[in-house]
Amino acid sequence: MVYETDNRTVDEAVTRVVDGERLTRRDALALLAQPVAELAPAADAVRAQFGDDTVDACSIVNAKAGNCAEDCGFCAQSTHFDTGIDTYGFLDPAEILAAAKRAERDGAQRFGIVVAEKGVSKRKRPEEWDDVLRAIRLVRDETDVEVDASLGLLTEEEARILAAEGVNHYNHNIETSPRYFPEIVSSHDFEDRVKTLERAKAAGMDLCAGVILGMGEAPTDRVDAALALRDVGVSSVPVNILNPVEGTPLGDRDAADISTTELLKTIAVYRLLFPRARVRLTGGREVNLDTEQQHRPFEAGADGMLTGDYLTTEGQTPADDIEVIERAGLRPNTEANDFDPEAVKARSRDCASAVDTAAGSATSNANASETSTSTDTADN
Repeated sequence: MVYETDNRTVDEAVTRVVDGERLTRRDALALLAQPVAELAPAADAVRAQFGDDTVDACSIVNAKAGNCAEDCGFCAQSTHFDTGIDTYGFLDPAEILAAAKRAERDGAQRFGIVVAEKGVSKRKRPEEWDDVLRAIRLVRDETDVEVDASLGLLTEEEARILAAEGVNHYNHNIETSPRYFPEIVSSHDFEDRVKTLERAKAAGMDLCAGVILGMGEAPTDRVDAALALRDVGVSSVPVNILNPVEGTPLGDRDAADISTTELLKTIAVYRLLFPRARVRLTGGREVNLDTEQQHRPFEAGADGMLTGDYLTTEGQTPADDIEVIERAGLRPNTEANDFDPEAVKARSRDCASAVDTAAGSATSNANASETSTSTDTADN
């Protein structure tokens, strides 16, 4: 493949990536300094070289809401902050299956069971652990979506069990760089997260791990976080944009501390650092990008998204997300879940309730006041 922009820095990077070479930290920082009009289409050309012009959609369920003892500064579910969210214990596995079936109906290829806490512990909370496994089995056996999980820190034994039960991707975001992590979280270390990812990978699960942009980090932190993820070996890179939640330490901001141009350039650099991974736009995109701009990251190398609701905040409808994909000249992935995008759009037009069209609502109760942002799967 030959791609030319008349920008030597961009052109050489693309050539090296296509030839199988890994870009360095210095390369990535140099690319961030290039004009977005030259960098974004070059990254998209790399996506087209290694991908198939589809956007892979995942959806999540908030399987246990609030009361998390960790102090992640962006998170609405921490007990350290007064955010006013609804809290509940681990959902009945049948409710999780119902959410998975909604996700399947609305076009998700994978479905994540998410628990916001330091870790679902087989030893400390065996009954909850058993419910997690029952939920995984139900979704695995009764839907076509791939089962993912985001359950916090794992032991080696827990990782082996989850892999044996058929969990496809384990999600555990690192949020930011090792340098900036202590500015956001103090109740556990960056290395704790890396160790869990390593255990999940060693057990045989693929890794879905990413970042939150716009928390006050420097551009170097965005690059260093990506390099840390590359070292671990992730196959899906969720890119969240901070959605400030009132009551959290980061909740006094009007929006994420990142411009649209910076976001697009970061997405493009991530594509060049991860030429074969799904670079997935997730939480915060609706808040930080106008409707007319939401397709732009998918013209800068992104090829995955989280559709439906997040963990404590609502998303837009799956029909809206399909239109975003198509506006970028791409098409929804139908490999695991062979759904009809036009049927999703028609159902959205005919449906009076937004909750009815949410792919991964937190509960099956249409009166639920809050449905999803994640501490791990979709952080804002």
